[in-house]
Amino acid sequence: MSRLTLGNVVKVTAVVVFFPLLAYLVLVIGAVRKNLRTTLEGLLYAGAFSTAVFVLDFWGPPALLAVTAMIASGVRSWHLRDLWLPARRRWWKRGRATTSTDVEPARAQRATAVEGSEHLPSAVAWVRMHADRNRHRLPGDAHHTVLHTCQVLETVIAAEQHEPTTDPRFEYELDAMARRYLPSVLKHYLAIAPSSVQERQPNGRTPDEELTEQLRILSAQADALDASRHRRLTAELSTTGNFLREKYGLRQPDAADFRVQ
Repeated sequence: MSRLTLGNVVKVTAVVVFFPLLAYLVLVIGAVRKNLRTTLEGLLYAGAFSTAVFVLDFWGPPALLAVTAMIASGVRSWHLRDLWLPARRRWWKRGRATTSTDVEPARAQRATAVEGSEHLPSAVAWVRMHADRNRHRLPGDAHHTVLHTCQVLETVIAAEQHEPTTDPRFEYELDAMARRYLPSVLKHYLAIAPSSVQERQPNGRTPDEELTEQLRILSAQADALDASRHRRLTAELSTTGNFLREKYGLRQPDAADFRVQ
């Protein structure tokens, strides 16, 4: 995985060109990514910079305020790099499974799949650890749902590492579930103050209700991934059986078949 992509280079170049406006960078990141918390934080830096430059006399303490806002925005934009400078798998690694077909293609595809899934167990372990550590904060059956989802994902990941399906869509869904969706839901809920988890949000739901519903969806998706893998393996076994029956099962062995030439 690398952040050295054309899109990221263009973004960093734009930041350098408009360096005097660095205090507005966090606000732009939050607005583009539609992240409310980041947007509010960016408004703080942008407001401080704008006040110092356009309202107060720029020289003296206001200049210090403007420089502080720029530095704070720059540091926070680095902390938020995953939002605006996403890492991508290098193109030569992305096509490894298809470009090495001349030397043991099945082994190459399996190695690529295992390489992409080796970090997934640690991501699931992180979710399980934080769910256990904060089990008294989780509402209702949320803790049980998290543990069930983690158990299913661990089973699928272990099976995928042992015998990869080499299905890009399946690998993407599994990676997204283990590394992004499930950790993100739990992390966002735990970031909410315990006194606010019962407050109604604009959509009419409380954070507790949102967590319960999202965990239910993720649990169902984990079960669907597990079932999909079993169906694929069953179909592959049936395909092999049909081939063997067509090739060997409908004719009687002839003595000539075993004759030494």
